[in-house]
Amino acid sequence: MRSVRSAKNGATRSVLVAGGAGFLGSNLCERLVAEGMHVYCMDNMLTGRPSNLSGLSREPRFTLIEQDVCDPVPARLAVDRVMNLACAASPPRYQADPVHTMMTSVLGTRNLLDHAKRHGARFLQASTSEIYGDPEEHPQREDYWGNVNPIGPRACYDEGKRAAETLCYDYRRTEGTDVRVARIFNTYGPRMRADDGRIVSNLICQALAGEPLTIYGDGEQTRSFCYVDDMIAGFLALMEAPQAPDGPVNLGNPHEFSILQLAEQVLDLVPTRSRLVFEPLPQDDPKRRRPDISRAERLIGWRPRVPLAEGLPPTIRWFASAEGRAGDVATPETTQRTRAAAGVSPTL
Repeated sequence: MRSVRSAKNGATRSVLVAGGAGFLGSNLCERLVAEGMHVYCMDNMLTGRPSNLSGLSREPRFTLIEQDVCDPVPARLAVDRVMNLACAASPPRYQADPVHTMMTSVLGTRNLLDHAKRHGARFLQASTSEIYGDPEEHPQREDYWGNVNPIGPRACYDEGKRAAETLCYDYRRTEGTDVRVARIFNTYGPRMRADDGRIVSNLICQALAGEPLTIYGDGEQTRSFCYVDDMIAGFLALMEAPQAPDGPVNLGNPHEFSILQLAEQVLDLVPTRSRLVFEPLPQDDPKRRRPDISRAERLIGWRPRVPLAEGLPPTIRWFASAEGRAGDVATPETTQRTRAAAGVSPTL
């Protein structure tokens, strides 16, 4: 099995990225290949898109494997890094099949941890700010245990990610596995899906289509928006830190915006006649969300650089492009074409 040497330190680096055809995963795969690593991307294509990886289709240091992480990882796939980004992250997607969402986080994470243990690989778990639920502490620090409804419609994702974190630290304690857990706050940028169902994609796509911009609740609820390039840099900084932190690390932009402020910025940037309409707030939707990133700054030297005003224009251009509008509804014909374009491999 082929591997390459990192240009930085001469060490052999091969990386398994689970969920690598998704929004964050595909951006991560491109960055890892650019860093000189051999990347094995594993994705079941339920929410990922092969077209996200078309730019890597002729790259000899990239292999795409179509497989669900709930199935055991092929034992002979030797890697020294495992990065688990597998799991639908948009509410409409993960609520459509809540049992599979939970199993992806629990069984899938266990399979990937077993693979990391088998090969002595470092393991990075993409966790989430949903760990904190509708927080009663603000901003959210990693030592806050959260306020999560364990039986609500969002629980398959929230509790699945909490269970995945538990597995990571159980493997660390019992097996000595080198685990690093990133708690991801709202992230946006090119390669988001138009049907993602999250607030940035919703508002931009509605504005581009001239449709009313849907605001849930009164719009005063807040989020902190991190541009995708910053998030990928955070993943790499956490994975390559010489020593694994003792616990999870928040990755996100600490600048807080209300949903109304976000909508106003979108309307300023998109020529549109769209107006605001207000709908009831979904059950268990958090009212405030902002990360305390002092731990990331101290332990891995990371802080986001791209403000919302700079990250929104390229995101809008993405959604306005043919590529950004394509693939919202998968059909057998479009799936076959995009798989062929991306060079999908059978399972190893």
